[in-house]
Amino acid sequence: MATDAATEAYDDLTERYERLTNIGDAAGILSWDQEVMMPEGGTPARAGQLSALSAVSHDLLTDEEVGEALDALEAGDLSGDEAAVVREVKRQYDRATKVPTELVEEISKTTSEALPIWKEARSENDFSKFAPVIEDLIDLKREYAHHIDPDRPVYEVLFEDYEPYLGLDTAERILDRLREELVPLIDDVRESDVELATPFSGTFDADTQEALSRDALDTLGYDWDRGRLDVAPHPFSMGTPFDARVTTRYDEEDMLGALTSTIHEFGHATYTLGLPDDEYGTPLGENRNLTVHESQSRLWENHVARSQPFWSHFVPTVKDRFSGLDGVTPRAAYEAANTVHEDNLIRVEADELTYHMHIVLRFEIERELIEGDFDVAEIPRVWNDKMDEYLGVRPDTDAEGCLQDIHWSHGSFGYFPTYSLGSVLSAQLYASADSAIDDLDGAIESGNFDPLHDWLTENVHRHGKRYTTPDLIEEATGKPFSADDFLDYATTKYGALYER
Repeated sequence: MATDAATEAYDDLTERYERLTNIGDAAGILSWDQEVMMPEGGTPARAGQLSALSAVSHDLLTDEEVGEALDALEAGDLSGDEAAVVREVKRQYDRATKVPTELVEEISKTTSEALPIWKEARSENDFSKFAPVIEDLIDLKREYAHHIDPDRPVYEVLFEDYEPYLGLDTAERILDRLREELVPLIDDVRESDVELATPFSGTFDADTQEALSRDALDTLGYDWDRGRLDVAPHPFSMGTPFDARVTTRYDEEDMLGALTSTIHEFGHATYTLGLPDDEYGTPLGENRNLTVHESQSRLWENHVARSQPFWSHFVPTVKDRFSGLDGVTPRAAYEAANTVHEDNLIRVEADELTYHMHIVLRFEIERELIEGDFDVAEIPRVWNDKMDEYLGVRPDTDAEGCLQDIHWSHGSFGYFPTYSLGSVLSAQLYASADSAIDDLDGAIESGNFDPLHDWLTENVHRHGKRYTTPDLIEEATGKPFSADDFLDYATTKYGALYER
C-alpha cells in the first residue's frame, strides 16, 4: 500500500468491518436459537433483539467514516487481497446507504415475527393465516429495492442480495435450459419399464435415524469441536469457521430423506469450516455467496451421498443401525437414493431431476408476486397449477404445497434461483475435482474423503470473497460457468439407471 494515509484508511475500514461481522454473527446465533431451541413464547423479545442488531449493523456499515475510508482507498495502490476487501465492503456500503435504518429494523422485526406464524399456518394447513405476513413482507421488500435502484425491476435488485455477480439474466438462462432439457429426460425416465430397488421401505425410528445421521457426519469428517446437529422444521446450516452448525428433520417413513438432508447441510458446514480462520472478520473469511454455498451442499448430497461408491462404504453402517436390512446391497441402496418419483411434492425430498422443476416453479411465482402480476391470496391456486404443469402432481394441502418452504417467512425473495445455480455449479466443480484427484471413486468407496475435502478447500473455500463468482468458477474449473457438466452428468447417470 502506497502511503501511510492509505494504510490508516484500510486498517480503519477492516476494524469497522470486523465489528460488523461480530454483530451479524451474534444475530445469526439468535436466529438459530429461534428456529431450534427458543420457547414458543419468546418471539416478541427475540423480534426486538434481532431488529436492534440489524439497526446497529446498518448504522455501522453506513457510517460516513466508512465512506471516507472507501473514497481514500478506491484509487489506491492495493494488493489483490486488499482490493477484494475494498470491493466487497464498497458493494455492501453502496446498497446499504440507500436504505433507511428504520426500514431495515422493520424488515428484521417482521421476519422474526413471521416465523411462528408460518409454523402455525403450516401445521394447520392454512395458508390464509400466513397470507397477511407475505403481503407485509412483499411491500417492505419492494420499498427496500426501490431505495436501492428505482429504475430496475424489483426482483432483479432483490436477487443481487444473494448472487451479486452472475446476474439475473444468467439465472434465467440456466433455468430455461434446465427446463428445456430436463423435462424430456424426466419424461423418458417415467416411461421406462425399469423399476429401481426400494430396500428402505418401512418404519425407522427417529432416535436411530439421528444416530445414523451422526454416523454419516463422522464418516464424512465433520468437526464436532466446531459444530453440532439439531432438529429444525426446515433443515439449515449456519455459523462461522469456528462454529458451523447443522440441522435436519426426521420422518419415520423416510430414512433416506433425513440422511441426505443431513449430508446436504454438512456440505454447507464444511464450506464454512473451510474458510480461512485468520481472515475471520473480513470478506476474505466469508463465503462467496449462496450460489457457491449451495454448490457445496449439493456436491456432497448428490455427487457423493447419492453415488454407488458412497453406498459401497456406508451400507454396513446402515445395517448396524437398523435390523431387517441384512439383504440390502450397495447397488440397491444406490438405486433407492436415485429413484425419480412420480409424486414429488416436497422440494427437499425431490430427486436430482425433478428438484429443478420445484425451483423453476418458485422462481416464477415469487417474481410474478413481487412484480404484482397476481395477488397473495392466489398463491395456493397458482402454486398447485404450476405443480401440475411441471411435475404432474397437485398438493392436497397447503403444508405440502405453498407452505412447505421457510424462505418467504424470512423475506428471502430472490433466493430460490441460487438452488439450481448451485446444483449446476456442483457438477462443474465435481468434474474438475474428479479429473484432478487420482481414483476419487476409490477413495470414496474406502471412506477416504480427505482428497475431496482438500481439493474443495484449496480451490473454493480458502478464497472466501477474494474473487467474484465468475472468476472463482474459472479459477477452480478452468472454464466459465455452464450447465454442460450438470446436464452431461444427469443424462449419463439417469440414462444408465433407467436404461434410456
